[in-house]
Amino acid sequence: MDFTLPSKIAVVASVFASLICIYYFLWILYMTKHIGNPKALPEAKGSWPIFGHLPLLGSSELPHVLLGNMADKHGLIFAIKLGTRKAVVVSDWKIAEDCYSSNDKVFMNRPKSIGVEIMGYNYALFGLGPSGPYWQNMRKITRELLSAHQIEMSQHSPVSEIKEFIKDIYDFWQMNTSDHNHMVKIDMKQWLGCLTMNIMLRMIVGQRYKWNEEEGIRFLKLINTFTELFGRFVVGDSVPYLRWLDWGGYEKAMRKTAKETDCILERWLQQHKQSRKLKDEQHDILDMMLSTTEGSASQHFEGFDADNVIKGTMLAYITGSADTITVTLTWTLYLLISNPPVLKKARDELNNYIGGNRQVEESDVKNLVYLQAIVKESMRLYPATQLLPSRESLKDCVIGGYNIPKGTRLIVNLSKIHRDPQVWANPNDFQPERFLTSHQNVDVKGNHYELLPFGSGRRRCPGIFLSLRVMHLALASLVHGFEFQKPSDEPDDMSATAGLNNSKAQFKVLLKPIISNEK
Repeated sequence: MDFTLPSKIAVVASVFASLICIYYFLWILYMTKHIGNPKALPEAKGSWPIFGHLPLLGSSELPHVLLGNMADKHGLIFAIKLGTRKAVVVSDWKIAEDCYSSNDKVFMNRPKSIGVEIMGYNYALFGLGPSGPYWQNMRKITRELLSAHQIEMSQHSPVSEIKEFIKDIYDFWQMNTSDHNHMVKIDMKQWLGCLTMNIMLRMIVGQRYKWNEEEGIRFLKLINTFTELFGRFVVGDSVPYLRWLDWGGYEKAMRKTAKETDCILERWLQQHKQSRKLKDEQHDILDMMLSTTEGSASQHFEGFDADNVIKGTMLAYITGSADTITVTLTWTLYLLISNPPVLKKARDELNNYIGGNRQVEESDVKNLVYLQAIVKESMRLYPATQLLPSRESLKDCVIGGYNIPKGTRLIVNLSKIHRDPQVWANPNDFQPERFLTSHQNVDVKGNHYELLPFGSGRRRCPGIFLSLRVMHLALASLVHGFEFQKPSDEPDDMSATAGLNNSKAQFKVLLKPIISNEK
């Protein structure tokens, strides 16, 4: 059939338009492939052959400070080499949200470490062990044992231990002065350590230590050594074929600490086994753990020795809760004493709701909104751990627009996130009021990524309820019951110790009672 000229022009125009559409379609595909693809992660400078950035992390500078300085140079997300391993360092809350929300399943694994192998009963200490069926089952058990309901039902309530703690301080003050206007110096870090340790020990094994008992102080120091060793960058973790060197002597120290810790845990375990033979009653967490090892319940342990599971779980609770609470309470009280107007405002709130004729009760805490803001602000400035425990990617993923290969370790630097000037006005200042105004809806439970003292996602701390309960009541009781001052002969020390937790190096105070604590 013949085409007229107008028809031919229409056909040519149609073909030309089709070619243009195909061209733009191909161009879009090309741009998506070559420009829209995630980029390779930039790597920080200063890497050594074989060791990577380990020599830098092994310096006297605290790791979170060093990594924070590196972030100022290399950006809010960058890579470092830990020997043969690669790690991604995140210093931005939006990127952290990417890690713990859409990529939480990818990063739910923990990298294996010599510390968990030696001191954690070959990964029976599930909180720092790799993901898998054992971790999932122990996570469920822990949620039940540390649930709000279980803590309320516990025969050894944290409330009674805090009241005993306040009485012990009052008795110590009385023993060391005859003048009611005289202040007495005490090592507050040690006292708070004994408080939180006793809370966990009474819940776990049904016993407590006196602040001046030799065994109690020795056990407290042992746990401090335990957490300090866990926070070390060990060469053998990153360069496995050099493990035999035991660079720094950390592995030798870990074995010694593990042996001493196991002796104590084994004694408690055998004592409970004997007592259960005499009467079948459940008084504490260890009794409940023993029940889970009986019968078909033991199948949840995935080949782990039942006794090691119990001892590893006890260690997880002690180090994960007691040490964390101690660190936070120590820094919080230090910040209050260093900021008298904030301390006065907290005391005024307590006097308004409670008065001076009785002690603080747990039911009072819900009314102490300023005191709760103080705890939040303390955890912002001095979280119990400045670097969240490492995770490891189970497969390739994309974080912050960058390719993250399988097996990459994730290090989230809370010290940078919690002091981000784009989020927090005057980020280095202690201002609890921010949590009553601009950030009043921000909580610490892992739902707001600009404030992550307990972590977030599947690997967040399971003891959040217990920790907050203890911190609020203990702090309220101390502020309501005692006056505090800084000793003139003690240095104003803001330093922290290296290790898993951000422990204050030292903290001694002068105190005297405000009200009678004999009631």
